[in-house]
Amino acid sequence: MTDRLPPTGGPAARDEASVVGSPDLALVYETGVDVKERSQWAYARMRFFRHRLAVASLVVLVVIGLVGLFAPQVAPYGYDDIRLEDATRSPTLDGWHLFGTDQLGRDYLSRVVFGIRTSLWVAVFVALVSTALGTTVGALAGYYGGRVDNLLMRFTDLILTLPGLAVLLTASVFFGSGDPLKIGVILALLFWTAVARIVRGLFLSLREKEFVEAAKAAGASDLRIIVRHMLPNCVGPIIVNTTLVVAAAILVEAALSFLGFGIQPPNAALGKLISEGQSEGFELWWLVTFPGLVIVVIALCINFVGDGLRDAFDPTQRRVRA
Repeated sequence: MTDRLPPTGGPAARDEASVVGSPDLALVYETGVDVKERSQWAYARMRFFRHRLAVASLVVLVVIGLVGLFAPQVAPYGYDDIRLEDATRSPTLDGWHLFGTDQLGRDYLSRVVFGIRTSLWVAVFVALVSTALGTTVGALAGYYGGRVDNLLMRFTDLILTLPGLAVLLTASVFFGSGDPLKIGVILALLFWTAVARIVRGLFLSLREKEFVEAAKAAGASDLRIIVRHMLPNCVGPIIVNTTLVVAAAILVEAALSFLGFGIQPPNAALGKLISEGQSEGFELWWLVTFPGLVIVVIALCINFVGDGLRDAFDPTQRRVRA
């Protein structure tokens, strides 16, 4: 959709340009060029792609995600392929053992690739489920307020007061560990509180807006007002929080697997690979180093992407860089 601006340099045009405070806009009014209207998403996309570190991190994450998704096709060997003749080999190009091998001759690059697939699946599952649950709780609390808000927020505060690690360890023992789906559900039930508080705060401010009052006056149902009118105004903060949950879930899942309460064989997991390799100490240093580096790279890239999304959706909150 294009709008033809009037080619005039009169007082009205100058006043409107002065309100916006942009000399470029004044030039547009004087020349009468066609201006295309851009949505909030278009401006957010432009600001995100100006964040070079976030874009580079997104590219790295896409590559890592594709490697994990197509692990059987990408990995040079199977996850449990045993080759005793290649046991305890340090990283080398010979035989494509780029990450070395373990005591049984299993290629560690292949094991890391399969571990990426499982760890990323769990992290994305946790982020989606916790975001959906937290958004629902926060939206209901913020929209209805009163007793509903008080009840839901007190329950949220109760979850926040629980010692996270103790709850995770207890739940892993009680429900059984080893299954990525069970670990994902346990983590999701603890990660939803942050987004619930964020969405509640946004809804408390939005429910007094004129467009919400107009929708109520027009006879729109509560569900329609929440989904069609209010949630779209909360998408930015929700997306940013979701990226941070992915990073946190990867780290927590790795810690649980390292302690022996997370994903267990025959399922692959980066944390479990570190746990298996740490018993060898410095002799087989690559068994701990490479899975750990992959976890660090994934977590850092996700946080950089989150920073880029935060700047894109809310440029007024952009941090001042020295």
